[in-house]
Amino acid sequence: MPKKINLNNISIVLYRPRYPENIGAAARAMCNMGIDHLVVVDPQNCDLTRICKMATHAALDVVEQMMVYDTLNHALADYHYIVGTTARLGGQRKVISSPSKLAEKLFSLSEKNRVAIVFGPEDRGLTNVDIRLCHMLVNIPTAKFSSLNLAQAVMLMCYELFRYSTDEPKDFAPRLANRHELDAMYAQLKDVLIRISYINPDNPDYFMNSFRHFFTRLKLRAKEVSIIRGICRQIDWYGKKRYQDGLKKRKD
Repeated sequence: MPKKINLNNISIVLYRPRYPENIGAAARAMCNMGIDHLVVVDPQNCDLTRICKMATHAALDVVEQMMVYDTLNHALADYHYIVGTTARLGGQRKVISSPSKLAEKLFSLSEKNRVAIVFGPEDRGLTNVDIRLCHMLVNIPTAKFSSLNLAQAVMLMCYELFRYSTDEPKDFAPRLANRHELDAMYAQLKDVLIRISYINPDNPDYFMNSFRHFFTRLKLRAKEVSIIRGICRQIDWYGKKRYQDGLKKRKD
């Protein structure tokens, strides 16, 4: 099974959108999330000037490639898997999924199949007749008010699809200090701490155990060990300098 969604096979279908600004804003959201295929069905107002204004320059390619159809049946004829979006639940709307669960399902489906995500009119959404064309329904969970702006709903859906279309970021694994580097650091640290009378010279290893436990929890990197050793060298140098300065003053 593929580990990523093929966004090239995903289309956003806006059915009977009322406002050209919503079409433009939806195109912009799609562009943000790497989805290029926009289908508009029976729009009440398809003013390209107003659409492009909301799409902004970045999403003009999405608008220019936009397909416009008269009927939903015609628009969906060539798609292999159709997903309807709905804010209403119950009744005939029983096959419900969330955007993230849909994205997981599309791992394999989107590899060789064209998938349409259908959004209904802003005022009433998809009807029961419309959802009969769909293989699955998706509901975007909300708190008390379930109605979302069309472009907002498109953005949320596209975000989930985009999130599952990218490679999982690999955990950064820095090079940790090896045993030789750590032992050299502990030896140098012990020597310096004895010199400045921070630990008891009669039993230094007992006191060094606390430092060992502390640094072990930190999982020191090689570079960090180098920094600590540099600090130890500077403390040692400064201590010797102060000692030599004191001897010089006595002679004077």
